Order: sequence, then structure tokens, then C-alpha cells
Amino acid sequence: QVQLVESGGGSVQVGGSLRLACAASGRASSAYALGWFRQGPGKAREFLAAITRSDDATYYGDSVKGRFTIYRDSAKNTVNLQMNNLKPEDTDVYYCAAKLEKQSHIAWGYSYWGQGTLVTVSS
Repeated sequence: QVQLVESGGGSVQVGGSLRLACAASGRASSAYALGWFRQGPGKAREFLAAITRSDDATYYGDSVKGRFTIYRDSAKNTVNLQMNNLKPEDTDVYYCAAKLEKQSHIAWGYSYWGQGTLVTVSS
């Protein structure tokens, strides 16, 4: 069984910051990588960031490089996404996902998904 639970979404003003957390259990806790994505109504899913379990290597989508940071909080057993300098276009539902195997590009091949958490950025 795989369970991914996101938390930390909410409303923030332009330029503000939020930190999302993903708690993984079951098979997700031994996944090759955990990643963050976002998707809104009628929009394509967008890869944001990922971190590998073996060596904490990190990867980012072009739209969030320099503003978002993914990291592992070992004390809380979560994978977090620190989001800074938020913009209105960052408004979306954010999802944590687990990639069990390495065989494809880091932005693809995620088998399990959390329920999503809403981030709203207002001006």
C-alpha cells in the first residue's frame, strides 16, 4: 500500500512564501524518488521538482528553478517544497507523487499520487 499526504497549502500574497510537506508511507517510503507537480482545471500537469531517495539528488522544472527548493526533512520524515517569491501564476493544486523505479526521465513514471493541496497567490 502506498500513501502520500500533502499539507501546507493555503493563500498567500504575491512575493510571499509557502512550504508544502509530503508524508509518504508504505511502498512510497522506499520509492526511487518523490516529486512535486501541479495541475489546475483544464491545464496540463507540470513537473516542479523531485528528490531521489538514495542520494537526495534534486531536479527542478524550468518554471520554478531559483524560487522553489525540494528537500527531505528526516526528523519529520517528509519531503518538503519550499516556495518563495510566489506569483499569481503559481496558483494551482499541488501534488506529491512517488516514482518507484529509475527507468525513465525524472519527470515521468510516477505511479502514486497524493490528494493534492491548493495554493492560491493573490495580488
